[in-house]
Amino acid sequence: MESFFEDMTLPSTSQSTPKTGHGGLQMAQETDHDSSFGNFSTGSMTEAQQQHTSSSIDAISRRVQEVVEKINNDRTSDQKVLDSFNEKLVQKVTEGCQQMQEHMYLVYEKNSNDMQVKLQELAEVLGSCTKLCSELQEANLALASLRAGLAISMTESP
Repeated sequence: MESFFEDMTLPSTSQSTPKTGHGGLQMAQETDHDSSFGNFSTGSMTEAQQQHTSSSIDAISRRVQEVVEKINNDRTSDQKVLDSFNEKLVQKVTEGCQQMQEHMYLVYEKNSNDMQVKLQELAEVLGSCTKLCSELQEANLALASLRAGLAISMTESP
């Protein structure tokens, strides 16, 4: 019966604790009792058989406890690995975000410099337009004066 529990491995997906009187332990106890009762004609166990049965139950209980402790230790180890992975992942994501932010600021700075150059060019063009507009108004006034002068001279001469 002990060799059955020695080869038993359980997955480490959730916390487990042994439950007395449940599952394989209870079946092992019942099997020992059933086989023991078949060997007696009087229906009572001898002291040697009771001691053997008790020591078998104790051995099975110890083995089950060892298996549960191993499972719990494995789960603790799994949790440490997952926590370490989580920390490294958070660190990598944070680094990636910082790099992206730095790149974004570099793009902003380049765009600002490009816009500054374009705004300077626009200011120069608008200055030229203002100057040309003033010159055009002056020319318009000169032409208006000239036309007025021609109109006066046309009326004076017969």
